[in-house]
Amino acid sequence: AYLQWRTPFRSKATVVSIASHLRCFGEHLVEAGVWAHNPMRWVKGPRLDPRGKVPRRIGAAHLSKLWEAAARQRGQYAKQLAVAVLCLLYGTGLRRGELERLDVEDWRREENWLRIDGRKSGCERSVPLHEGIGRCLEAYLPYRQNQLERRGTQAETALLINREGRRLSAQSLGLLVHRLARRAQVPLVSLHQFRHTCASDLLENGASLPEVQSILGHKSVQTTSRYLQIADPQRSLAMRKH
Repeated sequence: AYLQWRTPFRSKATVVSIASHLRCFGEHLVEAGVWAHNPMRWVKGPRLDPRGKVPRRIGAAHLSKLWEAAARQRGQYAKQLAVAVLCLLYGTGLRRGELERLDVEDWRREENWLRIDGRKSGCERSVPLHEGIGRCLEAYLPYRQNQLERRGTQAETALLINREGRRLSAQSLGLLVHRLARRAQVPLVSLHQFRHTCASDLLENGASLPEVQSILGHKSVQTTSRYLQIADPQRSLAMRKH
């Protein structure tokens, strides 16, 4: 409770690190003979409310640099894969796990809709894609097929695959995007920033809260309302009038 009171605006990694240091210090006191046992061994860090912090978005200039870094990737497959990943992250606001679990059949090519599993929210959803995202996926799929034939893994159903012809893991997705960010000199903290950017840009361009809630798959509109802290056209208009 004390840690929760002192760390409402700290990152999750910072709070978890503090709790870990406390457990290790307890073990040290046991080894030194000060304590007979470590009462902090099973103490977990406080559960953080993500709505307490203002979401971090990626600026338009930094997004452009990321696209340019993806276009400079060596090898046609690496280039098409990087562009497809950035398209899906920014264009749909997918979570990293949702992106990892996408299969080829989840993209309805004729309607250009994407089916997303409901493992996080408990309810599947379908998201309409921009025409540009559909073109990126169309350009990526032939290179994906060539990669599968080269590795002899034609039975793989994953949409995004690695060089071995297997499903691209969430960790590998993070490494891929962070590598692009380093090359582009963009201060990227996490892949979730693409989700924040997608939501805030939708609101700034006139989408309503229920529409953004449906696209992102939030259970409650209160979660979606966080993005009004960084993208609220009505509030900006009120300040201009003021």
